[in-house]
Amino acid sequence: MTEKTAREKPWLIRTYSGHSSAAESNKLYRTNLAKGQTGLSIAFDLPTQTGYDSDHILAKGEVGKVGVPVCHIGDMMTLFQDIPLEKMNTSMTINAPAAWLLSLYIATAERQGAARSSLNGTTQNDIIKEYLSRGTYIFAPQPSLKLTSDVIAFTYREVPKWNPMNVCSYHLQEAGATPEQELAFALATSIAVLDTVRPVVPAADFEQVVSRISFFVNAGIRFVTELCKMRAFTELWDEICRTRYGITDEKARRFRYGVQVNSLGLTEQQPENNVYRIILEMLAVVLSKNARARAVQLPAWNEALGLPRPWDQQWSLRLQQIVAYETDLLEFGDIFDGSTEVTRKVEELKVGAREELARIDAMGGAVAAVESSYMKQKLVESNARRIGAIESGEQIVVGVNKWTETEPSPLTTGDGSIMTVDPKSEAEQIERLKAFRASRDAKAVEAAISALKSAASEGRNIMEPSIAAAHAGVTGGEWAATLRDVFGEYRAPTGVARAAAQVKGEKMSAVRAEVEKVSAKLGRRVKMLVGKPGLDGHSNGAEQIAVRARDAGMEVVYEGIRLTPAQIVNAALEEGVHVVGLSILSGSHIPLVTEVLERMKAAGLGDIPVIAGGIIPPEDEKALLAAGCARIYTPKDYDITAIMGDIVGLLGQRAA
Repeated sequence: MTEKTAREKPWLIRTYSGHSSAAESNKLYRTNLAKGQTGLSIAFDLPTQTGYDSDHILAKGEVGKVGVPVCHIGDMMTLFQDIPLEKMNTSMTINAPAAWLLSLYIATAERQGAARSSLNGTTQNDIIKEYLSRGTYIFAPQPSLKLTSDVIAFTYREVPKWNPMNVCSYHLQEAGATPEQELAFALATSIAVLDTVRPVVPAADFEQVVSRISFFVNAGIRFVTELCKMRAFTELWDEICRTRYGITDEKARRFRYGVQVNSLGLTEQQPENNVYRIILEMLAVVLSKNARARAVQLPAWNEALGLPRPWDQQWSLRLQQIVAYETDLLEFGDIFDGSTEVTRKVEELKVGAREELARIDAMGGAVAAVESSYMKQKLVESNARRIGAIESGEQIVVGVNKWTETEPSPLTTGDGSIMTVDPKSEAEQIERLKAFRASRDAKAVEAAISALKSAASEGRNIMEPSIAAAHAGVTGGEWAATLRDVFGEYRAPTGVARAAAQVKGEKMSAVRAEVEKVSAKLGRRVKMLVGKPGLDGHSNGAEQIAVRARDAGMEVVYEGIRLTPAQIVNAALEEGVHVVGLSILSGSHIPLVTEVLERMKAAGLGDIPVIAGGIIPPEDEKALLAAGCARIYTPKDYDITAIMGDIVGLLGQRAA
């Protein structure tokens, strides 16, 4: 008899979740943990992520939609009711206000009776990619990096098992990054962060600081290339730690990462096919032992349709458990060592990534490449090429541009096929917030805010004052407003103005000819306003619409993310546009689009067509069309040139 091979311990198994309220999210977390989930991954709503309380004007329609609203320590304590934080591994997807949410977490743990040193988990805290892809930044790059540095310098001493920063390439791929760009942009970010924190900590402690930097990556459907990308990541990170920072301890140089597999490729058409996409993408990050993820969270199969139900999340959880516990994957060493094909592809990716890193370094690093819009521009161009390949059929997407014939799916029919947030939850959250504010010791809150402002103004570490503020009952909106007073706010370059993505072909030529014809009828060039109302910072779709409209010959007004309906209507009035396009991916399309329509009518612009795009369920599509929306586009409408033709056709009818 041969001795049984010892199985390696599985990765942390998580689902990314949170919705409606702290109480509802707590119920979901405890349910998922009972089903075998081994860590938590917290999704915060957009007001929380952008430093606004639930009753702020910009929070309207956004509360509890894409995550849980957490305004103060009362919310955080409810969120983790009956979940002992000293025994939990918690990942928090939070960036601009990462220092604040970590402070709330530490304060909550202290109230549970846990020591700071016992806490285990991760704050994403990667602000560079927020400027490039996700849009939940608040401050300019330099003060933002200072806040990131504060968290790192605090945690390695006070919360030594905490990962203070997840360098996040996940959203770069969602924004269209090639594997080489994903490698280079993420590694350039890690260099910018470590170069910032290095002068702040004692030289003897720097190796320990480096050892706590972790990554959060994406894995797409080209899973062999993605597997090679992960091996390239491990080797390039080891190389940077050795050559740039002189880290001698091999363990401190290890590339530690978590992953959520690709959501960009999940399709609205034949969504049941997404289950196969998810499992194949997962293989890229678990098959190779030497580049295996430390934590994995899988999207739900129906995310292109709306908010997943608990059952949908359970399906993704069971996928992980089957691979981890039923297969023999964890009984073997690295099954790709010695493969000439894998080695060749890894080297090819490393060469491309090094070349891109050298270009960024020559500009002055990641911050300079953000401020010049270089990185954003490259992502917009890469995404345009990806979409163009799908439109032309060069890149096959089953059920979308090939083999589109299908039987009706029993999984997506009937009421309750996706989860919806109760509209009352926003009003209820605001009432709880008001009651919390009324119950506080006003003098203690005022003193805590004053101490926080002094620390920020004087360049001191803000973590201890932030934890004290959390205990005093300061809200997230008050914390962020205090720092906005000190650091100001920032609007990142859109990358649209300089992006080169000329589309060729007969279809585009026909659209351009129609734009010229309609422009002649109107007496001036067709002008389109592309707007992002609310707090949704996922601007990839809006950027592609803006770039394609410009390529079609239209004049385009695109001012970036985070605009109020009033600002959008004012821009439409001042710019004299012929059509307004709204992009909303946060689920807040009904209140935001409706308000824009109402304000357009009040401003005398009711004859200007308003179109909307996003993850909009069929029932909501009917409601928006009934409210006066001229067109609705969802992920199934992948052909952007066809959308341009539809828009100019609509304008042509009205100009006749």
